[in-house]
Amino acid sequence: MATGTENIISIQIPESDVKQVLEYLSKIQEILKPYLIALSPEERRQLLKMGDKTVSFVEKTLDYVKSNPEFVPAYMNVLEFEKDATAVKNLVSMLNPITQIEQGVDDTEMLAGSEAYTAALIYYNSVKQAAKNNIPNAAAIYDDLSKRFDGQGKKKAAITK
Repeated sequence: MATGTENIISIQIPESDVKQVLEYLSKIQEILKPYLIALSPEERRQLLKMGDKTVSFVEKTLDYVKSNPEFVPAYMNVLEFEKDATAVKNLVSMLNPITQIEQGVDDTEMLAGSEAYTAALIYYNSVKQAAKNNIPNAAAIYDDLSKRFDGQGKKKAAITK
């Protein structure tokens, strides 16, 4: 991975592509908005979770419910069960490509950010050294950039009398 000043990533996403992606994402959000809900962290903790094995269990159970309805208890709403199972299938089919896109965007942003931050630190350290050597204009730049690191230096021991 990126070490020192090695440049692993060098991309320029055209503004027209960024705009188009954001428009598509906005449209996706608009389409899905009536169907999506938000859960609190506590609600998420309390819910039963479905993994791959559970998805196939639910699908198989739905098949049995349809083929052997004599075992369906009177208090079970089969129509709602079927709607929920279909919703899971549809949402998973959307979630997989969304997750892949999210991971790719996240990884790319992380690497580009790392390289940008490394370059900024290289410049910052150069300005810092120039300020120590009283090079004109360096102190003002250093003072401005050093605000990023306020409160991160070595703690000075309190002087006691």
